[in-house]
Amino acid sequence: MIVAASDPRSPGDLSAVFTAADRTRAALLQRLTAQGHWAGCLSSSALSTAVAVVGLSQFGQDQALIEQGLWWLVRNQNPDGGWGDTPNSPSNPSTTLLCWAAFHHRAGAAEHHPGTLACAERLLTNYLGSLDPAQVADRIIRHYGTDRTFSVPILTLSALCGRLGPPERAWDHIPQLPFELAVLPHALFRWIQLPVVSYAVPALIAIGLARHENAPRKARLLRWLREALKPAVLRVLHSMQPSTGGYLEAVPLTGFVVMALGASGLSDHPVAEAGARFLRGSVRPDGSWPIDVNLNTWLTSLSVRALVMATEGAPPLSPEQRGRIARWFLDQQHRRPHPFTHAAPGGWAWTDLAGGVPDADDTAGALLALHHLEPDSAETRLAAARGVRWLLDLQNRDGGVPTFCRGWLNLPFDRSCPDVTGHALAAWSVWRDTLPPAEQQRLDQAVIRAVDYLEQNQDAEGAWRPLWFGSQHAPDHSNPLYGTARVLSALAVASVEAGAVQRCIERAQRWLVQAQHPEGGWGGALGVPPTIEETALALEALCATGLPDAAPIANGAHWLIRATESGTRFPSSPIGLYFSKLWYSEELYPLIFACSALGCAARTLGAGVSRSE
Repeated sequence: MIVAASDPRSPGDLSAVFTAADRTRAALLQRLTAQGHWAGCLSSSALSTAVAVVGLSQFGQDQALIEQGLWWLVRNQNPDGGWGDTPNSPSNPSTTLLCWAAFHHRAGAAEHHPGTLACAERLLTNYLGSLDPAQVADRIIRHYGTDRTFSVPILTLSALCGRLGPPERAWDHIPQLPFELAVLPHALFRWIQLPVVSYAVPALIAIGLARHENAPRKARLLRWLREALKPAVLRVLHSMQPSTGGYLEAVPLTGFVVMALGASGLSDHPVAEAGARFLRGSVRPDGSWPIDVNLNTWLTSLSVRALVMATEGAPPLSPEQRGRIARWFLDQQHRRPHPFTHAAPGGWAWTDLAGGVPDADDTAGALLALHHLEPDSAETRLAAARGVRWLLDLQNRDGGVPTFCRGWLNLPFDRSCPDVTGHALAAWSVWRDTLPPAEQQRLDQAVIRAVDYLEQNQDAEGAWRPLWFGSQHAPDHSNPLYGTARVLSALAVASVEAGAVQRCIERAQRWLVQAQHPEGGWGGALGVPPTIEETALALEALCATGLPDAAPIANGAHWLIRATESGTRFPSSPIGLYFSKLWYSEELYPLIFACSALGCAARTLGAGVSRSE
């Protein structure tokens, strides 16, 4: 049941909303850098720190960084003895196992931290049943199922740290990844059912090679074939590595590659050396590592959109600022086939660094931002046409839009998803009329298929479930609030025949209203504690799609005002999911989402009311 505000249009209530909206917008504008983008800060990660420590242990000059990393883990151990993905996350078996193993890889570290390790061992025993190597391997593999993206790297690190028994037997517990398949043409990858997702091919290569080098020698013919293909496979691995050395600019993925190459006797290989430089360069002053260096492109597109939503028109930026931001986006568009996923030119990645990979969500975000910034520029229109075609080419047979690669449907993180599909719909819609007639027709057909996908994938209660965001407190860790709010907000922008989606919109609105807490906030799922991020997303979606009842909007706005201390404080929550479902929080998310939501609420609740009243 929703508790209504006393009067959502009363002067006192409206004044509080206007004040918080103004403060939040000013705070977001202050975060704009002189270079023309927004830069946030990802949460530190116990998992990344453990992997980086083990990766750097392959080299002799990093003892100080390793020691700092271990001490950071000691300081950030949860009271139950385990570690979560962020300092604000509950313990989980995968991260706890990696951290526990990392202490054993550093000579003498286990003896220096006996209390830390004893607590971790008790928790792991509860999680896994025992610390017997066969039991550990069985539970980790069963937890991740057929997706080997994370289970095999976890077990490989555990083996290298001596946590899966003697070296001559440890590798028996680790499945062999078919690294030799990496020499096949990339176009075949979606057909050969790789056991890892598209963005984990470097781990497939390096960790598969490590097991090949260390496991007992069986299957002589296959071993001969793999040995013969090693030089070609290593060339593929090298060709995929960006100039920064960090695959995807991700610490875990790069750390796993460095660690595995060291285990293969290749710590002096150029890939391992470049990866180690990346790890040294991405450590934080407190000794921790994040999961990724930055989300600058994603944060900048979200910020531009939030400022537009907050003001219902051109973002409150000077012409010089708009031009600088637009130029920054244009410079981030990928102009060559990508060596990692072989993506065609035309897309945008989440980061402005070399390790970013073009993806659908960031391409859609960049297209929308450019439309808000410089829609009539000839250069912008050319870039937008390339981006629109890139998204059209990515659409799957089911009508949905995946993140990275078309047709990779065997593992969850490569499939179509509703929130990304909705985002693409919105981007297509704003640029449609600038395209040639033939491309307009193609786009119109893509829109019909995408709408059908969204209709088919809305659940019976009216919610959509996202791919890259979750809720740590939900039983299944999914975040239908994020998915539903993002699809609704996208449909408010998309040029779609009203009758085709109106029922979907109304069902989604009802679900959001039912999910609201009596105090006014929203969590990631029904009954889940509310956060600033999720409350703001729901509030914006209800405003954008014209919810007739003002009470849920007023209650949500006032909860947000209280939670942000009237637009002055924005604590973040771990709602983001990185590869293999690693949790993260981003310090700019609550500020960006609150800016958009409070601006929309002020406009909705204050419709027809003067600011001076």
